[in-house]
Amino acid sequence: MKAKAEIMDADQIRRAVTRIAHEIVEANKGIEDVRLVGIRTRGVPLARRMAAKIEEIEGAACPVGVLDITLYRDDLTTIAQQPVVHKTEIPFSVEDKVIVLVDDVLYTGRTARAALDALIDLGRPRRIQLAVLVDRGHRELPIRADFVGKNVPTSREEVVRVDLVEVDGVDRVSILSR
Repeated sequence: MKAKAEIMDADQIRRAVTRIAHEIVEANKGIEDVRLVGIRTRGVPLARRMAAKIEEIEGAACPVGVLDITLYRDDLTTIAQQPVVHKTEIPFSVEDKVIVLVDDVLYTGRTARAALDALIDLGRPRRIQLAVLVDRGHRELPIRADFVGKNVPTSREEVVRVDLVEVDGVDRVSILSR
């Protein structure tokens, strides 16, 4: 695959994360019962960045958890013979909390659905919201994000690649052609 275009650089990602953090605080009238849960892999550093911004804004920490959805995927048999399952680390109860699921790209909605299933297995949140850095369209399920960094119209033949310093050594979002 070759890069067609870089659609977000490090500064644009930083501004989008800051804006989403403000929107989360605003939509929930503070952060008293708000918990961020990053979907592995790149949703985790994004959730941590949002939590740091929320702490700057509110002067209080917003707890962050890590959700592995591997066993909840509906394409489990097609991704690998022996899929690698990582640990879900949610150091708080989800009961009666406002959970903001954080992911890098929203595409078909299947990852978000798997995350909802995994999260609900842990308890009954008061509300679940979805924050994504990029919404590229092409939904196959009736799922939408509550907080979006950037809407990017794409074709199904294109791939949106999010690179983050914590995982990839650089911050950027690119569109690749297959």
